[in-house]
Amino acid sequence: MTATSWDILLIGGASGVGKSRAAAQLADEQDESKGFVIEFDDVVSAVEAMTTAEHHPALHHFEGIPDTARLTVDQVLDLQIATARALEPAVLGVVRNRLTVDVPAVIEGDYLTPAAAAEAIREGRAAGRRVRAVFLHEQDPEQILANYTAREPGSGEQHHRAQVSAAYSHWLFRQASRHGLPVVECRPWTGLPGRVERALGQHGPVMSDPGHTLGP
Repeated sequence: MTATSWDILLIGGASGVGKSRAAAQLADEQDESKGFVIEFDDVVSAVEAMTTAEHHPALHHFEGIPDTARLTVDQVLDLQIATARALEPAVLGVVRNRLTVDVPAVIEGDYLTPAAAAEAIREGRAAGRRVRAVFLHEQDPEQILANYTAREPGSGEQHHRAQVSAAYSHWLFRQASRHGLPVVECRPWTGLPGRVERALGQHGPVMSDPGHTLGP
């Protein structure tokens, strides 16, 4: 067990980059007790189930699109970013609730935006709690495709989904950079928790993103 620099840790990143595994490992490394892991995807599902496209259209961008592979990568990316931004109040709601609990928590999910993470850090500081955030980055869609294949062997090839995920990862990287939040390359898998902890001890992004070609 090792000492950590946080009471609440937000782990953002695109789909298929290894956030869940990293979250579990980091939660296990808490000194006094195992940290509590919250998968924000569960919150997203609950919010979607309790709202409608008529009254909360920003939360239901993907409704009526049975096959996102028929859209371009940029079109799906725009919808994903819009959904993530619409869910920022939900992220902060989860963090505010955890600020009232002494058990350490790791919150991970695709829809955690750097803007929401930066606000959560500010609110944590005001409450005297150590809220930290890190974003995991994978720029190679082929690696994400391989991760999907290993995780979901019955789903077939998911090239389009992997391309969207890589594009979203680049967007998260740029947004994290703007907010001065650390970004950590997912690979190599070995030693990832240690690299995350070291990144949390630094200021600003800890890696470059030479592969991106997308706009803001």
